[in-house]
Amino acid sequence: MKSLSPDIEKKYFSIGEVAKEFDVAPSLIRFWETHFDTIRPRKTKNGTRQYTKADIEKIRTIYHLVKTKGYTLQGAKEAMSNRPDLKAEVLKSITTLEEIKQFLVELRERLE
Repeated sequence: MKSLSPDIEKKYFSIGEVAKEFDVAPSLIRFWETHFDTIRPRKTKNGTRQYTKADIEKIRTIYHLVKTKGYTLQGAKEAMSNRPDLKAEVLKSITTLEEIKQFLVELRERLE
């Protein structure tokens, strides 16, 4: 069987992959689905959830608000509905923090 080209991007992700990305239990992702109408993964005939990158970005915003900022679920819902630009702001913050982390890791490696 031919291997897939590295240029081909994965379109759907399992709940296990999404949970691993955020280091949370899959049950938390399912719980958030019941509280946030914006998370609606595609489901196969046997009920397996399939998340798109857009779904994952919505989960990333919820994760940031609830786990990092300490919002309640209701507060996170209100923040997301009142601030449509919140997603871009959160993603920019996450990207900046990842860049800083990478810089610090490289600096630590050079000092060792």
